[in-house]
Amino acid sequence: MIRGGKGGSKTAFSGLKFESRVAMKNLLNSLPGYNVKDETVYFKGQKVAEFYGKNKLYKNLLEPNKIDYSVIISKKLLPDEAILILAGKTLYIIEIKFQEIAGSVDEKLQTCDFKNKQYNKLLSPLGISVKYVYVLSDWFKKDVYRDVLKYVESVGCYYFFHELPLNFLGLPEPTK
Repeated sequence: MIRGGKGGSKTAFSGLKFESRVAMKNLLNSLPGYNVKDETVYFKGQKVAEFYGKNKLYKNLLEPNKIDYSVIISKKLLPDEAILILAGKTLYIIEIKFQEIAGSVDEKLQTCDFKNKQYNKLLSPLGISVKYVYVLSDWFKKDVYRDVLKYVESVGCYYFFHELPLNFLGLPEPTK
């Protein structure tokens, strides 16, 4: 597991840097070589990924493939961000949690195992695997989150602080 936002930090453009709840599309579009048009991500003119956040996962990916989510899972899940990396047929569910005071987000971190399993079940008919990822603020570096962050890792989910490395996503790293 890569944790703590480590890895891939050797270049100036090694990751998407989140300061708050900023759309991933905007972050990718700001990197050299990347162009995001509608829900499609291009790198140097080549299509590399597609976005499927919130209801677009159902409307633009499942429904066109004649998949009725309610036959597979009992309740619709709506990801903050979801990006399908075409080369690896992996959908990254990205939940952005920037907290400044204690609240319900504390317990939401503990739901990643269930949600990861549900998304994998939902997308398996398309041969798409899922990785469930949190991008967290420094609030979650407090010692009181030590156990929950260990849990997140132990169930095969991931977390990073402020940055989501492009190499983790399987996206090419631009050069200056």
